[in-house]
Parts: sequence; C-alpha cells; structure tokens
Amino acid sequence: MNRRHFLQQASLLGAGISAGIPLTAHAQPHEERTLRLYNIHTGESLQTTFWANGAYLDDEIQTIDLLMRDHRANQAIAMQRELYQRLYELQQLFNAREPLYIVSAYRSPSTNQRLRQQSSGVAQTSMHIQGKAIDVRIPGVSHRHLHKAALAMHAGGVGYYPKSGYIHLDTGRNRHWIT
Repeated sequence: MNRRHFLQQASLLGAGISAGIPLTAHAQPHEERTLRLYNIHTGESLQTTFWANGAYLDDEIQTIDLLMRDHRANQAIAMQRELYQRLYELQQLFNAREPLYIVSAYRSPSTNQRLRQQSSGVAQTSMHIQGKAIDVRIPGVSHRHLHKAALAMHAGGVGYYPKSGYIHLDTGRNRHWIT
C-alpha cells in the first residue's frame, strides 16, 4: 500500500470514528468476515470466516483461539472477540493479501512469569494472560502505518514496538505507548 492510499484510508477511518460510527458499521450486517492468520511460533496458518449472518461462528472462533494459544505451554483460552474484529478491520483497511502474523496472543501465567524474568517490559498482570491482547504485524505494511491505524480505532490499548517489528492491541482502556 502506498502512502497516499494509506492516508486516504486512515482519514476515512478517523472520520468514521470521530462521528461515532464503529468501523464495522461500513460492513453489511450479514456480510461474512474472514481472517487470514499465521502464527510465527508454530508455523500454523488459518483462513476462517468467524462472522456470518450477523453473528459470530463459535466453532470458527474456537479454531482461532487454538491458533492464538500459548505455544510454550500449549494452552488456549477463549480470547476476546473484539480483538478478532480489530484484526479484521486492519486486514480490510490495508487490503492485506498476506495473513496477519501473530507474534503473541494468549500467555499462561507461568509463561508470563518466565518472560517477566527475562524482560522488564512484560507486565505482571498482562492482558495476554486474560486473552485480551494480541501482538501482530502485517507483511508488506509499515509498522508505523499499522500503529497509526490501530490508534485511529480509539479502542483499547495500542503499543508500538518498532525495534521488534509489531504492534500490541488489547481490549483494555484507551491508552498507547511506544517502546
């Protein structure tokens, strides 16, 4: 995506949000929503329709939850569905042809504790433990552009990790940070 197209899309996104229109308002209620995902740690790929006929598809959501599992502990939980909506919206905004790369999603408490011992940047009460956070990147999309688009959603936390090459999305209160 070139810079001009990105800026046009981001301004439309911002206009919709500032008018109080949710991103999904542009989609028809019965329009299908499909995600293309790749877990960088397990090598697993998934293309699945998680929303159709105006509702979430529970079996497909569970399939996504499994892909989002803690690969270290091989444990999964039900992730917040709003995260999947945000991923879908970003995928659509950037017209992503490649799957979204999942860097981190669910973390078991024991995995989170191990990561905290290795890095000061891991929160003790990380939203990853609660299934409320995802770290993601989109091949071919600038991390800076992805970060700006996520901020324009005005929905939850958005972290930008330019050195590591991903952004963090969560369903907590609106806040943002750069590390």
